Amino acid sequence: MPLLAVTAQPLSVEALSAEVAAMSAAEGEGCGAVTSFAGLVRAHHQGRAVTYLEYEAYEPLAVKTFEQIQREAAGYWPGVVVGMHHRTGRLEIGEASIVIAAASAHRAASFEVCRFVIERVKQIAPVWKHEYFAGGAAWVEGAVADPDDDAARETAKARACASR
Repeated sequence: MPLLAVTAQPLSVEALSAEVAAMSAAEGEGCGAVTSFAGLVRAHHQGRAVTYLEYEAYEPLAVKTFEQIQREAAGYWPGVVVGMHHRTGRLEIGEASIVIAAASAHRAASFEVCRFVIERVKQIAPVWKHEYFAGGAAWVEGAVADPDDDAARETAKARACASR
């Protein structure tokens, strides 16, 4: 299983978590913690009842962006193994649109990395969401930050480490 993927197939937190745990166990201090995050399709957004979402992505660029996020995370948290999978196509209420897993020797790093990764995905990943609701549809603004914008990266890191 690849650590980074854009797919039309349903996502599995368990499978991705097991993969990053196995990779972490073979490196450095080993695996002492695995943290995961699953972003789910909500039933309501901005006061409207959502019926379903459709995600689109340019897969080669999205995976390249995921690789950049992975490198950034490794720069801040050496030794952490991180994976992320994003879904495309039609998603129903309650389905996972993104899953992230981070494995590290210690729990604090794995929590922070998951938060950092979702913040960076929201900032820079070329993935677009089309929301369908009773009476209409709308594109939801996606990533707008420059991937090389140091200030955006630092904002993501500050959010990830807010509990320190």
